Amino acid sequence: MPIPPLDYGDLEGGLVRMMKRYHAEGTLTGDPEADAYLRADANAALLGLLYDQRVRAEYAFTGPHRLRDRLGHLDMKRIAAMDPDAFRSLFAEPPAVHRFTNKMADTTQQIARILTEKYDGDAAHLWNDGADAATVARRVQQLPGFGRQKAAKMKYVLHYFGHRDFSEA
Repeated sequence: MPIPPLDYGDLEGGLVRMMKRYHAEGTLTGDPEADAYLRADANAALLGLLYDQRVRAEYAFTGPHRLRDRLGHLDMKRIAAMDPDAFRSLFAEPPAVHRFTNKMADTTQQIARILTEKYDGDAAHLWNDGADAATVARRVQQLPGFGRQKAAKMKYVLHYFGHRDFSEA
């Protein structure tokens, strides 16, 4: 089912390249399996945007899929409880989930703890109450690794990965 277009004229960079690819080829990351996983798992969509930092966007957004394949899950409660050294080691296995393995592994666990404590381990609770895009961005910005600009991109990630339709917003 095609995703309705969303004006991204105020953006530039890798996420825009991904959205243009979607309109041309029907895939955001270039990997249909990773796209399907990002559509199916709200935690994956959130982590994909987190990982979109100093690496190619497509690699960043396929990171949660690599992490899930290694762990056998992307359960935030279980990730939060993991030994940090063991998690960093798993995160760094080639091909690494992210270029900055230690920093992103630590930030992933911090986010997992926050999602576990405040949102029952489910990133969808950041946006599934019908909040507008600005409110969702404010909530996301409260997470480690998400500044104002990155948090503002969340509406595009949610929209294009099918978690929320912001085309009428």
